[in-house]
Amino acid sequence: MNKSFAILGMGKFGQRLAQDLYESGADVLIADEDEDLVNQFADKATYAMTADLADPEALAQLGLSNMDVVVICMSRHIEASIMCAMVAKEAGVPKVIAKASSKRMKDILLKVGADEVSLFEEEAASRTARKLLSSDFIDFFELGDDLCIINMYPKEEWVGKSLLELGLRLSHGINVVAIDNGNGLSSKIDPNAPLSKDNDLLCVLSKKDAAKLK
Repeated sequence: MNKSFAILGMGKFGQRLAQDLYESGADVLIADEDEDLVNQFADKATYAMTADLADPEALAQLGLSNMDVVVICMSRHIEASIMCAMVAKEAGVPKVIAKASSKRMKDILLKVGADEVSLFEEEAASRTARKLLSSDFIDFFELGDDLCIINMYPKEEWVGKSLLELGLRLSHGINVVAIDNGNGLSSKIDPNAPLSKDNDLLCVLSKKDAAKLK
């Protein structure tokens, strides 16, 4: 049975999230007060509704009680975000995720019932800063307080050597989980194949070990 998601607020983040979920086979409800915007993305969702997301009566008409997850994507509209979080939790939605533009807004949304609140702009800036600190990193994603995933090209001294020779898990705490040999990332890794400078590595490691790679 497919999971059902409600995406409330169709800014750029909401648009991309709704499209990715829908294309992955999920049931997706989108809602925004801008009717033109809703109509524009109606073909990228299971249900598309125009509603004043700050109005509890309008929210009640969305059928949020049928959703597995509600994602509130209006970080610039605190009144609507608060109302959406409260109504979703009162409707019994198992998981309510919200996007906030400040620490204060995050604290408020958590108090009114949101299960998770992310400071997307702040987190994106931190990720970009880490990325820029190392020319080897293509991208950096946090998995929690300690672990992270890094997308990187092999360091110069790794080129021409195989993963078996390098022993990256023992020497650097790096677990290479996928390699792109020019045909997209694949988890089918030949540990005896020499690395080239263009190999794209997807690695899981601790943040402490990642810092040592700079």
